[in-house]
Amino acid sequence: MADVTDPLSDSPAIEVTGLSCGYDGQPVLKDVSFTVKRGEVFFVIGGSGCGKSTLLRNLIGLNHPLAGTVKFLGQSFTHADLAARRALLKTFGVLYQGGALWSSLTLRQNVALPLEEHTALSPREIGELATLKLAQVGLTGFEDYYPSEISGGMKKRAGLARALALDPSIVFLDEPSAGLDPVTSRKLDELVLQVRETFGTTLVVVSHELASIYSIADRVIMLDRGEQKIIAEGAPRELAAHSRDPRVIDFLHRGDRPAAPTG
Repeated sequence: MADVTDPLSDSPAIEVTGLSCGYDGQPVLKDVSFTVKRGEVFFVIGGSGCGKSTLLRNLIGLNHPLAGTVKFLGQSFTHADLAARRALLKTFGVLYQGGALWSSLTLRQNVALPLEEHTALSPREIGELATLKLAQVGLTGFEDYYPSEISGGMKKRAGLARALALDPSIVFLDEPSAGLDPVTSRKLDELVLQVRETFGTTLVVVSHELASIYSIADRVIMLDRGEQKIIAEGAPRELAAHSRDPRVIDFLHRGDRPAAPTG
């Protein structure tokens, strides 16, 4: 439902150039550049304190970069005026940690919020579309439940339904598997792939969960706290098999190492 006209159909979904970001003028990351292809499942990985969440906050506009630019679908988000920025905001959705649902609202009401704010649909149409979005994430029958009445995995699904409410081209997911058991985490990974296959959505996932990284990531960038920059980029299994950087090896070889690709 985003009303931004895409002027460059072959441009990346996201293009980050020379991005420096931090707090109170002190950088956490310096001169970060990368692109995310359309329809890609792209992970931002790294150890605690490396700047994953800081990068996400700057990408989605919660913080303003110290330097550099962020483009969505060929259009500058960092330097857009207020009207253009509001339009670009509708091209992406965000699944926050824990789902970030309003506890006083039902799941349907939570999903309806962006539709009420950004569309001219009638209340009946909004209710029907919110119900559809919940069905798309496997929550049919739970529309009138409150967040306190459902499991952690279901909260993440409801949060994803809300992130998809405006049919965004891009969805950001902040530690989606945090706090979930392995089975629930795997089902959420499968849902992420289903969203990509069904809607062609570009998905950017901030995570340190190896199971998810190896299962669904097309490409990753790895951030380093000491160097304050990207230290590795590529397909995770290729990095695990061929990187000579001990930081990359230590991170990607934790626990049982997955089988290296053959052929």
